[in-house]
Amino acid sequence: MQIDEADRRILRHYLAEPGLDRAVLAERAGVTTATLWRRLERLREGGVIRAEGAVINWRRLGYEVEVSLRFTLDKTNPRAFDEFIEASREVPEVVAIETFLGRVDVRLNVIARDMAHYQEVYRTRILALPHIAELDALMLIATIKDDEGLPL
Repeated sequence: MQIDEADRRILRHYLAEPGLDRAVLAERAGVTTATLWRRLERLREGGVIRAEGAVINWRRLGYEVEVSLRFTLDKTNPRAFDEFIEASREVPEVVAIETFLGRVDVRLNVIARDMAHYQEVYRTRILALPHIAELDALMLIATIKDDEGLPL
């Protein structure tokens, strides 16, 4: 899908303030409200805008610990990936699941209220996941940049 400079302006402002009133967004992007609506719809239909929703600050809800767990799976079972991912989806504290090519097969991002809660989740839910050959944990200390924006 081709996007032009007007689309880029719309997307820049939309990413910066997704809840902005559409008339204000149109004004800031330098287009009419009708043009804005048409272009947003075209961007949705073209798959450029995938979804609109809330971004939740887990720390404000009492989750103070975030750990990135990297797994290498035992691939002797042809369903290892599918079964591991299916089981991972059932762990409420898992907020992201990513697969990779390379030494690491899967990464899970896990949140917990505190270290005691993380230890419980790790022992009872994470270590119970199927087909784990190796596991490495990286505890988040600080987020320096967390920007979903694009260089539009």
